[in-house]
Amino acid sequence: MNAHSAEAVIETSGLTRRFGALTAVDHVDLSVRRGEIFGCLGPNGSGKSTLMRMLLGLLTPTEGHARVLDCEVPRDVDRLRPRIGYMTQRFSLYEDLSVEENLRFAGEIFGLPRRLRRARIETTIGEAGLEPYRRTRASNLSGGWKQRLALAVATVHEPELLVLDEPTAGVDPQSRRRFWATLFDYAARGTTMLVSTHYMDEAIRCHRLCILRDGRQAAEGAPRALIRALRGRVIEGRAETTEELVAALQEHPAVVSATQMGDTAHVLLRKGLEHDSSIVEELERFLRGRGLDFEELGFTEANLEDVIVALLASETLEIGAA
Repeated sequence: MNAHSAEAVIETSGLTRRFGALTAVDHVDLSVRRGEIFGCLGPNGSGKSTLMRMLLGLLTPTEGHARVLDCEVPRDVDRLRPRIGYMTQRFSLYEDLSVEENLRFAGEIFGLPRRLRRARIETTIGEAGLEPYRRTRASNLSGGWKQRLALAVATVHEPELLVLDEPTAGVDPQSRRRFWATLFDYAARGTTMLVSTHYMDEAIRCHRLCILRDGRQAAEGAPRALIRALRGRVIEGRAETTEELVAALQEHPAVVSATQMGDTAHVLLRKGLEHDSSIVEELERFLRGRGLDFEELGFTEANLEDVIVALLASETLEIGAA
């Protein structure tokens, strides 16, 4: 993060949104710093998109307060909008317009003066690698190039804050990697980003994460700090029939979750069993009693998926510094 990272760009207090009897976002407190890539992670229905729409001023909070770029939301939304770029879950640009026409239209919407607009379109097309597709209709672009165009449109006016709602859904891994390289370039220039994602390999790239569960903050912190909270609680083992090994382990009361990763059984232990070699021996006896032939179980590193599993099991994690 850059030298301005201590400055808060987004601050919320008790931010809540209800739709009738449904509470989609429940008393969320956030502080996102300048130049930070801040990720929102959680299953479908956890409140990610609703939270983002409140911060953009598209939804009015039922309770609580939000301040974005020193603007009260939604009161100051007209003053805020020219300073924000927004990329939606699905491609939402004009399919019948060319790449250049989409950028020109966005520049007009954001009120860029004609000379500056021309300069920004040329710069943006060059940075996004869109020159070969300048006159191509958006409808004729592949998924990866549509993604680049969507990001170019969201940044043509050089916003201070980018809000990206699952921006890489359905895009191939190479395009996703290129996309994230671009995000880090923007962060290095001081642009702040709020990103929602379902991909663990993307979430791990964020400077900090807020993990949502049923609209509430289940955990917040740097990805490495979140993972470190599960240190000593993950074991793995192999067997000729790994799926049988996984099925057996899932039945043991000490196991929160067991899943197959390639030819390996990956197991999250119940809280309180950290680094407990006796539970490993107990599990091995349990498996032998089932007549299973397996390689010796052993402790291994947790991953971000383990964090999600633990939180969805209603655990509270003790998060230290990264």
